Amino acid sequence: MTEHYFTVEPGSAHQPREITVTLRGNALRLKTDAGVFSRDRLDLGTKILVESLDLAGVRAPLDLGCGYGPIGLTMARELPAVQVYMSDLNRRATELANENAALNGITNVLIRQGDGFEPWRDLYATGFRFDLVAINPPLRAGKETVLRLFTEARDFLAPAGQLWAVIRTSQGAKTYLRELQRIFPAAETAAIKSGYRVLRARMG
Repeated sequence: MTEHYFTVEPGSAHQPREITVTLRGNALRLKTDAGVFSRDRLDLGTKILVESLDLAGVRAPLDLGCGYGPIGLTMARELPAVQVYMSDLNRRATELANENAALNGITNVLIRQGDGFEPWRDLYATGFRFDLVAINPPLRAGKETVLRLFTEARDFLAPAGQLWAVIRTSQGAKTYLRELQRIFPAAETAAIKSGYRVLRARMG
């Protein structure tokens, strides 16, 4: 059985490899490894999510559950004047994300390891808030975990901030949309493609 990627310290033996992806017109070389999400190829849901994001006016985006970095590094490449924040529970994933930032010459990122929004509590204490949170949620970790991350996102978003999430229709996307409508002032389906739904929740 494949080890679950939603863990702090993967026990899988290293199996490093490198893939090349093009997202939002930008090519990235990405190192991956065993014990991280979608190691062999870019997950289709991740691609659909990052291609759907509205980055106009975004100044403080967070790639939550960044894995080896495709979403956050794509945002950083497109928004060179913006600091992009990235975090993941999985230490191997954040190490790869740091390596991939360097591999692609991307310096406008801050990458931290930790569960949910815990890595950002020091910033929160200063009054800092994200204006966009992008997440391909860890559905295999269970609904309770996913809803906790959604609820934490609401608390860490600026008054006009948005949460973007991608979920397969067959894995409960419509149910999760109803949950987002309960947690946030507003939420809707922003895109439907290839069996996935991109959900957008807004603070105002």
